[in-house]
Amino acid sequence: MKFIYLLLCIAGTVLPLSQFVPWLSAHGLDVPLLVQQATSARIAAFAWSDVLVSGIAVAAFVVAEGRRLAMPRLWLPLSCLAVGPSLALPLFLYLRERHRAAASLRRAD
Repeated sequence: MKFIYLLLCIAGTVLPLSQFVPWLSAHGLDVPLLVQQATSARIAAFAWSDVLVSGIAVAAFVVAEGRRLAMPRLWLPLSCLAVGPSLALPLFLYLRERHRAAASLRRAD
């Protein structure tokens, strides 16, 4: 599963940024224009609403599950929410798999 999570991290970084970087190059960091274009059509508003709610859910999951498992460096997947939940969630799942594998090795010793 770790390999799949890493592939999803790559896709979750490349796909959103492949759309955002050209827009950013053309318009700069024009937040009012970004919000206007993101909400200019119902389908765009639908997609952004979905991303926003998913991001909040991922943040809550990372904090709750990360604390439950006493995982270090929870700031890393949380900061990846700046790219989007499509990066933050698979990165957290990858880190969780690594943490659980290391914990079971420590228990086996």
